[in-house]
Amino acid sequence: MDRPGLADFLRRRREQLTPADVGLPPGVRRRTPGLRRDEVALLAGMSTDYYTRLEQSRGPRPSTQVLASLARALRFSSDERDHLYHLCGHGAPGRGLGDKHVGPGILHMLAKLDDTPATVITDLGEVLVQNRMHSLLVGDHGERRGLDRFYAWRWFTDPAGRALFPEEDWDRLGRSHVADLRATAARRAADADVIEFIGALRAGSAEFELLWNEHEVAVRLSDTKRIRHPAVGLVETVCETLLTPNAAQRLLVYLPRPGTDAADRLALLRVIGTQTLTPAQDG
Repeated sequence: MDRPGLADFLRRRREQLTPADVGLPPGVRRRTPGLRRDEVALLAGMSTDYYTRLEQSRGPRPSTQVLASLARALRFSSDERDHLYHLCGHGAPGRGLGDKHVGPGILHMLAKLDDTPATVITDLGEVLVQNRMHSLLVGDHGERRGLDRFYAWRWFTDPAGRALFPEEDWDRLGRSHVADLRATAARRAADADVIEFIGALRAGSAEFELLWNEHEVAVRLSDTKRIRHPAVGLVETVCETLLTPNAAQRLLVYLPRPGTDAADRLALLRVIGTQTLTPAQDG
């Protein structure tokens, strides 16, 4: 591990970013350029002390999970992400369809949607990053680990995964999950992560197995989602999906459904978002 090289790389990249680049308010006057260390730590989901030690060449060797979080927080390109891994003595992740690194362009777009819920997921439905409004609307996925980070897994194996949605929508949404996974499984038939995930779902949910055997196929590009929020009530949205060029990642944007009061409810949610709310389960 090249500790001095890592410290220098992190510091220089931090100083090149502004709060606006990552969706943070400008705050008070800054004595030094770029983001503060505590802001990077917040974005990466780690303690300020841990991040500070990395910049001071005295931290422990970061895990690949920590490095992935740092690469997103500092808006690294794929080349910069790979360099970060090499500085820490890790092999760089592959850049195939299973690559979970979210590029700076998509992260910048996500940050600009400050009044609209939006999230980036993989083609298997794993949540990679959320903006603030999405976390307020459906709950913070940052603390979820393993299969619990996947929408379909929680939908079919945990009753709480459906708690946000009216029961009359469950059949339609469940079928949409399976039909979309069918399309991904066909496109990436030989990929180990796809085979493992579909196998776990088929073994873990009789409902998923039944729907899987119906062989319905449809890539989810637009959908209506009615979300029951504990503070602002039922929010009716149109979820639009933007695909990366290789369709490995998706930016989901939750727009107010025309003809409903969803825009007012989302505006209220944005205002009261600083208050402590009962956490939602999934979205």
